[in-house]
Amino acid sequence: MNTALVLAAAGLAIVGAVHSVMGEILVFRTLRTRGVVPTGGYPVLREHQVRILWGTWHLVTLLGWALSALLWRLASVPVETDLVAWMADLAGAATLASGLLVFYATDGRHPAWVALLVIATLVWWR
Repeated sequence: MNTALVLAAAGLAIVGAVHSVMGEILVFRTLRTRGVVPTGGYPVLREHQVRILWGTWHLVTLLGWALSALLWRLASVPVETDLVAWMADLAGAATLASGLLVFYATDGRHPAWVALLVIATLVWWR
């Protein structure tokens, strides 16, 4: 097993879980007026905008978990193969770009950029 890829996979799974839980607590709890999907936000946002914001928020978590599963699987195969190296590099590039985007968008105030850059480093450390 490639320890760096296992740690990257675990880190990405944790980031995804924290992202969904904290989003529900800090963002969507106040927008929820009925049911599971939040619908509040008027006058700034319309109901359909809040619904797609909520869906997109959790889509990020699901895609992060999928990438985590991919890294976990890659950790168990030899990294010398071209396809495995390419897939790992792509995952590293995606987490690096995500970390830089979060850093830029929040002026470095949101801690997710640190976790994403650590994950990218672990992927490339392999």
